Amino acid sequence: MAARVAQGARTVRRVSQAMLVGSRGMSAAAAAPYSFESLRATRVGDSVLHVELNRPEKRNAMNKILWREMVECFDRVAQDSDFRVVVISGAGKMFTAGIDLMDMAGDMLQSEETDVARKAWKLRNTILRFQESFSAIEKCPKPVIAAIHSACIGGGIDLITACDIRLCSQDAWFQVKEVDIGMAADVGTLQRLPKVIGNASLVNELVYTARKMMADEAMSCGLVSRVFQGKEALLEGAFHLASEIASKSPLAVQGSKLNMIYSRDHSVKEGLDYIATWNMSMLQTEDIVKSAQAVMEKKTPKDITYSKL
Repeated sequence: MAARVAQGARTVRRVSQAMLVGSRGMSAAAAAPYSFESLRATRVGDSVLHVELNRPEKRNAMNKILWREMVECFDRVAQDSDFRVVVISGAGKMFTAGIDLMDMAGDMLQSEETDVARKAWKLRNTILRFQESFSAIEKCPKPVIAAIHSACIGGGIDLITACDIRLCSQDAWFQVKEVDIGMAADVGTLQRLPKVIGNASLVNELVYTARKMMADEAMSCGLVSRVFQGKEALLEGAFHLASEIASKSPLAVQGSKLNMIYSRDHSVKEGLDYIATWNMSMLQTEDIVKSAQAVMEKKTPKDITYSKL
C-alpha cells in the first residue's frame, strides 16, 4: 500500500513538473491566444497542448461560454505550428457532467418569436452552432487525445467521440443521458458513437436506456483504447502518448488523420483516390528522406528534427 502511495506521489510530481516546464517555455505571444474563461490551456513538453475543461465547481458542466471557446481554441490550434497534439481532460473530480441545463435553457427553450417556423429556424441555427463546438475538434488536423476520469455524461460523449484517441481511468463511466431529459442527442453522439464502437445493438441500448457504461465495458467495446489506475496515471499516460505522436513527422500524422476521417465518410474507392491525390505532393517531403536516413542510422523518430508545419 505504501509503495502505491509513493508511486502515486511521484506520478503527480512528474506530471506537474512537465506542465510547469512547458508553461515556462511558452512565449508570451503563444500563450496569449490560449487564455479562456471555461478552458485552461497549458503547454506540456515541446509540442503538446493540454486543454482542461475548467469549471470544476460546476462539475465541468458545459455552459454557453465553453461551447464558444471550444471552437476558438481548436480553430487556433489548427493553425498553430507550435503544437502537434492536444490532450483534453477535465479539472476537478470528474471529466464533465454534460450540458449546463440552467445556463442553456434560455437559448434552447425560450424565444420571443411567436411564429413556429421562425422559432424553429433560430433553434436550428443554435443547434448547428453547438455542433461546431465538437466538429472543430474533428476538423483540427492535430490528433486529439481525450483523457477521461470519473463521469463523462451527455455532452461529454459528444465531445470524446470527436476525438481521435480516448483513454480513461478505472473509475470512469459513460452515459448517453439525453433521453432522460426528453430529447435526442444532437451534437454528435448519434452520428459518431456508432462508428466508434461499430456495434449498433450496444449503441442503441446505451442511447435508449441512458444506462451507465463502466470503464471495463468501454474498453471491451472499443470506446476507449486503454484504462489507467487513476487520474494521475491517466494524465501521465496521455502526455507520454501525445509526446510520442508529436515526435513523428507532422505531415505524416496530420495527413493520416485527415485521410482517415475522409475515408470513414466515403467509399473505399473514393478514399483510395483521395490519398493518391494527397500523396502525389506529400511524398515529395523532406521528412521521408530524414526518416529513411534515421532508419539506416538506427535512430528513432525522437532523434529527428522535423520542421514545423
